[in-house]
Amino acid sequence: MIENLVIVESPAKAKTIEKFLGKDFRVVSSFGHIRDLAKKNLGIDVEKNFTPNYEIPKEKAKVVSELRKAAAESKHVWIASDEDREGEAIAWHLVNVLKLDLDSTKRIVFHEITKEAITAAIENPRLVDMNLVNSQQARRILDRLVGFEISPVLWKKVQPSLSAGRVQSVAVRLIVEREREIISFKSESSFRITAGFLTEKGSDTTLLLRSEASKRFQGENEALEFLEVCSKSDYSVANVTVKPGTRSPAPPFTTSTLQQEAYRKLSFSVAQTMAVAQKLYEAGRITYMRTDSTNLSQLALGKAKEVISSEFGEKYSRTRQFATKTKGAQEAHEAIRPAYLDNPSVAGSLNEKKLYDLIWKRTIASQMADAEIEKTTITIGMNNSPVTFLAVGEVIKFDGFLKVYSESNDADNGDEDKDIIPPVKKGMPLWYENITATQKYSAPPPRYTEASLVKKLEELGIGRPSTYAPTISTIQNRGYVSREDRPGEKRLIKILALQKGKIAATTKTEVAGKEKSKLFPQDIGMIVNDFLTENFIEIVDYNFTAGVEEQFDEIALGNLKWTGMLQEFYAPFHKTVTATLEKKERKTGVRVLGNHPETGEPVTVRMGRFGPVAQVGDTSNEGKPRFASLSKNQLLETITLKEALDLFRLPRSLGEHDGGEMVVGVGKFGPYIRYKSKFYSLKKGIDDPYSVTVERALEIINEKNESDQKKVINDFGDIKLLNGRYGPYLSKDKLNYRLPKGTDAEKLTKEDCIQIIESSDKTKKSS
Repeated sequence: MIENLVIVESPAKAKTIEKFLGKDFRVVSSFGHIRDLAKKNLGIDVEKNFTPNYEIPKEKAKVVSELRKAAAESKHVWIASDEDREGEAIAWHLVNVLKLDLDSTKRIVFHEITKEAITAAIENPRLVDMNLVNSQQARRILDRLVGFEISPVLWKKVQPSLSAGRVQSVAVRLIVEREREIISFKSESSFRITAGFLTEKGSDTTLLLRSEASKRFQGENEALEFLEVCSKSDYSVANVTVKPGTRSPAPPFTTSTLQQEAYRKLSFSVAQTMAVAQKLYEAGRITYMRTDSTNLSQLALGKAKEVISSEFGEKYSRTRQFATKTKGAQEAHEAIRPAYLDNPSVAGSLNEKKLYDLIWKRTIASQMADAEIEKTTITIGMNNSPVTFLAVGEVIKFDGFLKVYSESNDADNGDEDKDIIPPVKKGMPLWYENITATQKYSAPPPRYTEASLVKKLEELGIGRPSTYAPTISTIQNRGYVSREDRPGEKRLIKILALQKGKIAATTKTEVAGKEKSKLFPQDIGMIVNDFLTENFIEIVDYNFTAGVEEQFDEIALGNLKWTGMLQEFYAPFHKTVTATLEKKERKTGVRVLGNHPETGEPVTVRMGRFGPVAQVGDTSNEGKPRFASLSKNQLLETITLKEALDLFRLPRSLGEHDGGEMVVGVGKFGPYIRYKSKFYSLKKGIDDPYSVTVERALEIINEKNESDQKKVINDFGDIKLLNGRYGPYLSKDKLNYRLPKGTDAEKLTKEDCIQIIESSDKTKKSS
């Protein structure tokens, strides 16, 4: 008989907890949820007050069987699933499935997996909180209702196999609206004037006082006229302002701020951040990673003070408790912090070490003194113009928290660096070393990154800590949005430079519109968004979605009945679904671009069964329309008539060579040349599929063939010995096999290769 059985969500967590509990405790894992709404039909009896029909998935049958056996053999069962609403729901499902007594089964929660926290939880058990359970049930049921009822409407009115979700659809709307802002944005240019001034005329040793003119000039002529004025002007220091100031540290991490900062500082995706944080939590390294609280425990505050005083000195310590400002913050958790603040680093994978280091620095910095700074602003006047130049410098008098950590921001582009200011006084004459007018273009609103989208959702009160990562993964997996890099386009900018009384005009090239890991809406995402906005405005309305989250919070507090909330939502929603299904029109995103210049046939674009297509001609007058797929970076909304017609130029034949036809086309992975049943990729940014020549095509084919030949060390027929990125390896029946360490690949015979493969297969089977 087992004295005490503790059930947690993950096996990694079980191993960590078992180390802290004595021999009277056995810790097992439920591997997450053990049951969910039935997949067949709706899984909810709407007529019976939204009664859910839960079932145990086939893949969880074995786990449940083992848990039932373990529970039957135990005197006491403790449920230790995570402390958020999802965890509370798992606890309730476990109680039901294992046939435990809801009024006596001990439920324990903890913010961190440490001996102290586990012991405190065992000493202070509670019962399953049905308010939290009902809040999670309401969310799950409402989301199932939305998905189950809207998806068939999308299948009929837009395209088969589509689906919609409450939070996901709002996230897509944000991305689509931002894209349309960018599409309609008209960039304007102006000239920014910068200058370097000397405090001693003609000196090469004087520190240059860098500054910027107080206004920008709209055109080249205006900028040129101003530089002419500058060449004849006398300059002096009109004013010097020195202001002391302070900078305060950012609060400790919440789920959202960790995702944002890990993206900015470590280039982690939102899902990657959560996966790494989960490992750190389950290993007992950090506190629970799903939280919207910036609160730290008294124990953590005391430990932080101790670490800071010991490491940096007492003057660097300042104990703070941050108030949580997040709209609708729901859980009474702590912020994300190290479990043991006196450990500045941990063992683990490289990513675990990086993320832990970020969390440790942010937590410690939050309890450190303000940085003391001195900001100097110098106004430089001209004797023949009202325009002034401003020079701004900053000196850190006391580094405080900056000794450990400085927060990044989305607009961090290096322009904020402050120059060192030479000593100057009011009325002091100055002499220009150089004055430069540089053409600058206004930039459109930035596309969202995963991190900035999380920030926006949080600001709007949409979603909660546990929903951000799955929401962003879902909209990408459904093909509504893609995360991409774009190379940008080169453009010339004009530069006018005044030096030693003469003005010289030059140009330089800059890359505009370069994007890295940005979220781009796809055509189907834009069409679905438009359809939902036209027919189900409440589902994608920001205030409505945030209001639903607030209702879930009220249910969690016991202030609102969950079935009543669902009833209030469902009645008008179901009525809208019925009315939309009765409408005749379909949504295909069709656009008429014009007529073919040679044949006069209409040219249109629309969403086809297998993606966005351009169409020349129609079925009238017994015509046979021609179709071409849009390329990867083209949108139905912005493609031009010329771009659409260009699509019909591919595939194009370059003619025959050595008994085979060379054909240029565009496929799933970009432009290619097909020759003798083989495909050769065109080089991105170098080769244009519409203009690539026969000579260039042969170069590409020969380069690839030579590369492939170098790759093959030996060909034994069904077994190939190849050179790979990480060294030689064997390939057989589309499977790859590593060579034992120290093997000389050049000397291997076919028999040696067979032996290595058989040995490798045996190892795989035995493991």
